[in-house]
Amino acid sequence: MSATTRRTRRTAALLLGATLVTLTATACNSTGGPSVSTEAKQTATATSAPAAGADGSAPAKPADSKPAEAKPAETKPAEAAKAPAKVGDTIALKSTLEKGNTADITAVKVVDPAQSSNEYLHAADGKHYVAVQFQIKPTGAKAYSEAPWSAAKVVDDQGQTYGPTLAETKAGPSFQTPTNIASGETGKGFVVFEVPNGTKLDKVQFSLDNGFADQVGQWKLG
Repeated sequence: MSATTRRTRRTAALLLGATLVTLTATACNSTGGPSVSTEAKQTATATSAPAAGADGSAPAKPADSKPAEAKPAETKPAEAAKAPAKVGDTIALKSTLEKGNTADITAVKVVDPAQSSNEYLHAADGKHYVAVQFQIKPTGAKAYSEAPWSAAKVVDDQGQTYGPTLAETKAGPSFQTPTNIASGETGKGFVVFEVPNGTKLDKVQFSLDNGFADQVGQWKLG
């Protein structure tokens, strides 16, 4: 048995064990229905104020300034529709199983098609690999210690969902199983999918709890 085959079987066994544990915990601790989060995390920006006078007083108005004319109140929509998160954006996700277990997840890039890095392992006839790179940054008190391989999915423009495969590609290194990232630090890796040729992918998804958290982050492709 080759080293590659032994490693693949060992990884599959670890993932199976993690899945069984998570399924059991989910059945006992689920607190609500699933939700899809498509809102990108906003970065705070500073706003500059006019400079005060030398004595700390408010800046003087120009000599020829005139009182502002009263304008009729403008009516605005209650809430403008926000654009969905796209590749490159970060979504803040939370665990269902552990309160306070949170992470910022970024869909960094998508490589479609992606070439296998193993000369003996290729996509099935009529299919090809797609590699999606994620960045994970735990923001809670605990480290991230999960299997990103089982946490991601891609969805095509017809609504068909595709799960990950254990294949590795030339796009870059895949996540290790499990992946351990200390709180406040970041880690990157690829998750690989096998999809039919001609498939037009529309969305990519990721969630915590090895893919079983109620909250699912979703990024729009294209």
